[in-house]
Amino acid sequence: MGNASEMNLLVSSISKENDFLMATIYTIFGVLSLMGNGILLFVAYRKKSSLKPAEFFVVNLAISDLSMTISLFPLAIPSALAHRWLFNPSLCTVYAFCGVLFGLSSLTNLTVLSSVCWLKVCCPNYGNKFSYWHACLLVAAVWCYAMVFALGPLSGWGQYGAEPYGTACCIDWNAPSHSRAAMSYIICLFFFCYIVPCTVIALSYAFILMTVRGSRQAVQQHMSPQNKVANTQTLIVKLSVAVCLGFLIAWSPYAIVSMWAAFGDPQNVPPMAFALAAMFAKSSTLYNPVIYLVFKPNFRKSLCRDVALFRGTLCACLFQADPIQKGACEQLQLNVEHDSARPPNGLHDSQSSRQCPESGSGEHCSDTPQKTKRMLAGSLNSELTVSQLSNEAQSDFL
Repeated sequence: MGNASEMNLLVSSISKENDFLMATIYTIFGVLSLMGNGILLFVAYRKKSSLKPAEFFVVNLAISDLSMTISLFPLAIPSALAHRWLFNPSLCTVYAFCGVLFGLSSLTNLTVLSSVCWLKVCCPNYGNKFSYWHACLLVAAVWCYAMVFALGPLSGWGQYGAEPYGTACCIDWNAPSHSRAAMSYIICLFFFCYIVPCTVIALSYAFILMTVRGSRQAVQQHMSPQNKVANTQTLIVKLSVAVCLGFLIAWSPYAIVSMWAAFGDPQNVPPMAFALAAMFAKSSTLYNPVIYLVFKPNFRKSLCRDVALFRGTLCACLFQADPIQKGACEQLQLNVEHDSARPPNGLHDSQSSRQCPESGSGEHCSDTPQKTKRMLAGSLNSELTVSQLSNEAQSDFL
């Protein structure tokens, strides 16, 4: 990639106005991605002792997204502003390698996470056996899977090169026209890193929604529709739709444009099409943390608790000279600590409501959800009980 013809590809082929617009958008994406993924990792660190095995994938997703932000955006932004690639060809290869590695790691991580959620919600007999060891093994498998495709072009299977718009680097989409190895790499990349993940994610969340809906209908035959199951289903629907749309919005444009270039004439693909597709792909680093901070109640509650605790500490420091204000700040800290000591997902209230006096026959009374659980024990929906749906699914899946 060091000859004169290839160096000419490292000059922007889109207008300076569009380059400036791309640099501005990348700057916004970079700042928001650093904030979002940083907050997500901070929340995970604060609650590290109570992290569920399935939440390891959320942490791994934040790590890969943050790594992509740190490795790509500082090179892409100044190059777009300069209207050409500012760095040497070797750094172009490093840029392309990091983009493929961290991008495929995030994509594969989303796929594995959807499969784990399907296992825990739809097959709880097996999902309840999912341990920290299984999670660590799958996280390592995610990185190995991404590494195989990232190392391919470095070993002669495919090629890295300049993007058609000239201010960034990725897979060389011109290579398939004169190399069978490059063509096979593109085909495998499209199938195993887009078609398969897209199918697995869509099917996993479809089965999850079908299972939750069936369980809710069975429960409503025996109790009021105003219950926790309805809230859980709403959260699962929102998270499922958000993850699926996020995946499609981020990766579909780049998959379509790259296949257009690989199987057609790359010269016929507008450079701006590649630039926009790359922008959508990089946007995944922004909304992945937003999805999980917004739709995961335990992460959101932990973040709100930490923010409130920080406000109380800051308030106490600022009003040391005012006894009244200082007392109010200390009371705020005590309230936050008291709230943080409560069991999550409302278990305190539900467990206290189950304490019933013994009846004359010497048997303990049972609350409505326990009765419903027993009534469903022999039905077709026995595999997903009420307690599993309201507590386990909400804590592990959501």
